[in-house]
Amino acid sequence: MRNEQDSDMSRRLRGQTICKLGSQVKRLDRETYRVKSQSSHGVYTVVKKEGVWACSCPDHTYREVKCKHIWAVEFSGKLRAVIIKPTVIEPINIHACIYCRSDHLIKWGIRHNKYGNIQKFSCKACGRYFTVNIGFERMKHNPQGITAAMQLYFSGESLRNTAKSLKLIGVEVSHKTVYCWIQKYVALMDKYLSQIKPHVSDTWRADEMYLKIKGNPKYLYALLDDETRFWIAKEVAGDKMSREAPEYASHLFQQGKEVAGKKPLTLITDGLHAYHLAYKREFYAHEKPVTKHVEHIAWQKDKGNQKMEAFNGTVRAREKVMRSLKREDSPILDGYQIFHNYLRGHEALEGKTPADACGIEVQGENKWLTLIQNASRKRKV
Repeated sequence: MRNEQDSDMSRRLRGQTICKLGSQVKRLDRETYRVKSQSSHGVYTVVKKEGVWACSCPDHTYREVKCKHIWAVEFSGKLRAVIIKPTVIEPINIHACIYCRSDHLIKWGIRHNKYGNIQKFSCKACGRYFTVNIGFERMKHNPQGITAAMQLYFSGESLRNTAKSLKLIGVEVSHKTVYCWIQKYVALMDKYLSQIKPHVSDTWRADEMYLKIKGNPKYLYALLDDETRFWIAKEVAGDKMSREAPEYASHLFQQGKEVAGKKPLTLITDGLHAYHLAYKREFYAHEKPVTKHVEHIAWQKDKGNQKMEAFNGTVRAREKVMRSLKREDSPILDGYQIFHNYLRGHEALEGKTPADACGIEVQGENKWLTLIQNASRKRKV
């Protein structure tokens, strides 16, 4: 028994040594690593299956022990979690008087409006009372109704069905009012979230999908992070085979570098020539590390583009309900990008959002409310 404990401790210490070397552990995605062998020139694959790590080395395969390579992967994951400091977006709570900035506040009843209740506060220092409705000032309807409308719409309902559903909670509005809410708050959140940098992986995927805008055929170019499913950038183009196609793809990659603050080590696309031309313009360089472009992909293993096709399917489902967009700069695409990244949990991420996987945590039961309040406060500051 003692010999087994000593052997396990020895493997753990050797795993720490492998992790400290840095270049010995290569992370392919959240559940796949490659670890160099210490005794030969080989490489072992460490994969998580049903929540349990498995290694291709003989020590784990035949003896069924937790080998030094698995220990190295676990230490590498803990080290990465420490290095990446999460960005937390918290719900706004009132801590100071809006008049004298004193923190001696007490709740002082409820203001009963036609479409909801608003908390009143009283300041013990100056004796004045006030209400705060951050992000929804001068709005006729309450924040719960507005955020419910946005959740319903970006979950798949049409504008008219969203308006009908709101009647069930006592909010009577037209479909045009719902669209105005989306237009206003998507622009507000988009400006705020553009200042937050996501920690995406080093492998990105790009693809294009056909859609209609005001009845005219267009293409939506999208750039997606392979590991976190974070929708990094988008570009609406007229065609994918014209002379302008490389310009659209280049602009897409430029946005990606600006949002992520870096370029990828691997870019996965289909065989569209515009991507390769844009790759040479934006990502290729003679200095190391050199971005690798994987094109003409085979539909197998990690070189397939199934993740991108699955993403296109979700956008297609949203666009089908709308029966085409009305203009290229529609707030609907920006809003769906926010919904995809910050509010919609993904099964492949164990219910987390892509933002969670990128180190951006949006707290609160109503994440729409949290984002709108923080975006509104940031604008005023």
